[in-house]
Amino acid sequence: MSFPVAPPNDFLPEPLPREPFTLFGQWFAAAHALKAQPNPNAMVLATANAAGRPEARIVLCKQWHGDPGHIVFYTNYQSHKGEQLTALAHAAVVFHWDAMHRQVRMTGPVVKSPANESDAYFNIRPLINRIGAWASRQSQPLASRAQLAAQVREIEQRFGSNVPRPPHWGGFRLWPETVELWVEGPGRVHDRAIWTRRVTPRDEFTFDCSEWSATRLNP
Repeated sequence: MSFPVAPPNDFLPEPLPREPFTLFGQWFAAAHALKAQPNPNAMVLATANAAGRPEARIVLCKQWHGDPGHIVFYTNYQSHKGEQLTALAHAAVVFHWDAMHRQVRMTGPVVKSPANESDAYFNIRPLINRIGAWASRQSQPLASRAQLAAQVREIEQRFGSNVPRPPHWGGFRLWPETVELWVEGPGRVHDRAIWTRRVTPRDEFTFDCSEWSATRLNP
């Protein structure tokens, strides 16, 4: 029985690139260009609660920076995930682009984004989204849908169309210590590699990062 081989361009380069973010960026752009791939910036975000138990949900990757390498997502800091990330500032994310047969995993420390970065993103959001960031007491009990509608009306009346960023809402930066790239292969003989590095806090928002080390993995 011969070993099934897909076209070489479908797999990871040989040798592996020095760093993973250039290839991640190419995949990220390709996912956005592919109409068959809905929500191309959606990713699973995994955190741990106070009991050490994992929790996961879908969030949207709104920015990524290849040098030195971090991604950004936004949320309510008072939500379950926001409180969990504040208490234990590490997370894991997974992008899965099934229409492209590709997947990316990242793990590493998380810090809040600078206020000016969060302000800049908040100010380009649609008005209804900015109102919702105030109106929704995310993760808290809600008596009824009518109560939520009343909260929305109260914010509309308070701010009109000039809605500032709530102090409890903003960005998180994930600084990956590991990045794993995966390409689906025939016969479930996938192509898989991991890049690792050391990250050391420089200040409240940034890390000093070592060079990446790349290793191919068995699927």
